[in-house]
Amino acid sequence: MRRLMLIVLLLTGLASVVTAQTAAAPKSQKAKTAKTVVGLAAPVNLNTATAAQLDGLPGVGAATAQRIVEYRQKNGPFKKIEELMNVKGIGEKSFLKLKPLITVGGDRTDHAPGEK
Repeated sequence: MRRLMLIVLLLTGLASVVTAQTAAAPKSQKAKTAKTVVGLAAPVNLNTATAAQLDGLPGVGAATAQRIVEYRQKNGPFKKIEELMNVKGIGEKSFLKLKPLITVGGDRTDHAPGEK
């Protein structure tokens, strides 16, 4: 019984800390959190998305979004989502975060293997 009460107290305290941190988070951090949630709605097509839509992806800022658009204009449409790593500012770590959120066409075969 004591362990259960201790666990409840710890979880309650942790919830309070998370709530306080979220409320005190800078506006830009709150915006990033919102971008992450919004980005989960539907995959963003790298070949048709505007810079503003790309900027809505987690970890992609205005400058990187513009570089993605410029890369697409210079090199033609993306054939595979992995080509995104050819854009300056998108490394493997960033790509892995974006992978489930992006596509290169309407066909579901344009995603990484194993994704639906």
